[in-house]
Amino acid sequence: MTTIDKIAWIHVNNGQILCARSKGQESYYLPGGKRDPGESDQDTLIREIEEELSVQIEQDTIHFFGTFEARAHGKSEDITVKMTCYTADFSGILRPASEIEELAWLNYKDLHLVSQVSQLIFEQLYALKWLE
Repeated sequence: MTTIDKIAWIHVNNGQILCARSKGQESYYLPGGKRDPGESDQDTLIREIEEELSVQIEQDTIHFFGTFEARAHGKSEDITVKMTCYTADFSGILRPASEIEELAWLNYKDLHLVSQVSQLIFEQLYALKWLE
């Protein structure tokens, strides 16, 4: 079994969560990505969000939300993804950058548009009444 270790940003506003879609892909995911060697979770979050969304995470507002694991989207059955999620405030204007083609505000009814691990996160956010 292979596990892909990712860090993700949970940013909810008015009952919707910010998601991204990469160029050439159909499904959406929570912004973030894989850590570089020696990077902490916080360093990874700050770097990935700036690369993907053109905004700066405010380091002193980063809070652990949870870790979720499921089969990796579009990969063989023996590959899972472990997504460690954080909330945080940011400064700047959200704009897709790097490999990101589109940003979208999704809610619980959009569950079918996201990967299995993101569905678990959506379920948790819905149970907490963060998502509509």
